[in-house]
Amino acid sequence: MSTTPTRVGLIFGGASGEHAVSIRSAATVASALAAGGNGSRYGVSCFYIDTQGRWWGPEVADAVLAQGTPAGPGQLPSSPAKPGFSGFPAGAEAIDVWLPVLHGPNGEDGTIQGLFTLMQVPFVGSGVLGSAVGMDKQAMKAAFAAAGLPQVPYICASARELRANPTDLITKLEALLGYPCFIKPANLGSSVGISKASDRQGLMAGLEAAAALDPRLVIERGVTARELECAVRGGGHQPLLASVLGEICFDADWYDYDTKYSDGKSHTVIPAVVPAEVTERARTMAIQACEAVGAMGLSRVDFFYAEASGELWLNEINTFPGFTSQSMYPMLWAATGLPLETLVHELIEGAREWHKPAEKGGPGA
Repeated sequence: MSTTPTRVGLIFGGASGEHAVSIRSAATVASALAAGGNGSRYGVSCFYIDTQGRWWGPEVADAVLAQGTPAGPGQLPSSPAKPGFSGFPAGAEAIDVWLPVLHGPNGEDGTIQGLFTLMQVPFVGSGVLGSAVGMDKQAMKAAFAAAGLPQVPYICASARELRANPTDLITKLEALLGYPCFIKPANLGSSVGISKASDRQGLMAGLEAAAALDPRLVIERGVTARELECAVRGGGHQPLLASVLGEICFDADWYDYDTKYSDGKSHTVIPAVVPAEVTERARTMAIQACEAVGAMGLSRVDFFYAEASGELWLNEINTFPGFTSQSMYPMLWAATGLPLETLVHELIEGAREWHKPAEKGGPGA
């Protein structure tokens, strides 16, 4: 007996500094949706959000996906000229499950998740709470601290505090964190806007650069450590499951944006060569991190591991990790025995459980 394919809305791009990475991730996901049994299970419609936040239907989206780069001015119709979301393109109302392959602000931070929730249509990934808390490093770190999870020493600051009395702020950071330290905008992912400071001049420059991007800042003590990552999937009525660990190895001073997304500047080791006890500790902590922020569906949890002392610190959670050809999340699951085609299938099917529309008279009514 034939069944009607599930109509999946693959949406990518976004008004974010990670727009180009989103296109690369979406291309990988689109290939997985067409592979094997997924080709008959799902009917995929692609939707593109340009850098101004405007939504475009399959005609534009398919062209962008095929070329693998952001849409140029000549590829977009002249209207709407107004930036931002102004309505759904044709075909969006027919979607059964949304798959938002969006990274960073306006896609991974709870905004589009709120829109899908209002629509009462299932979607892949965390809901509004998990997405928002996981995106904001100040809120994320507070949630981790409340759950008793170990983190490197850090201080939260603001652009207002920097403008009001930069000397006092820098003196406090030097006294409590010292050098080197890392300065991060609270709400930008993929190392965007992050800098390393080794002296007062570098710290001031880093604070000013981060404050130009986000009014909320996080400053962390630099540690000598290996960078480990763990993939998590599930949630809701399903158990959270953790993958094997992977390690990011690189020759740069630290794992910045250019190193992360440039071929040949970093490589991964999967599974990470660490003691079994460290592996199990990290996998347990990865699930605890997801629970602390309310994440579900898929997340990648990153750690610092000090080999000499055995200390393991939770760095951050990414509630919609990259899906590019060199991204850790799909590679970690493949090494755990779950190939990309099956992983994407499980994520879409799981979305029906994670984000069921509230029934009349039920808790969500």
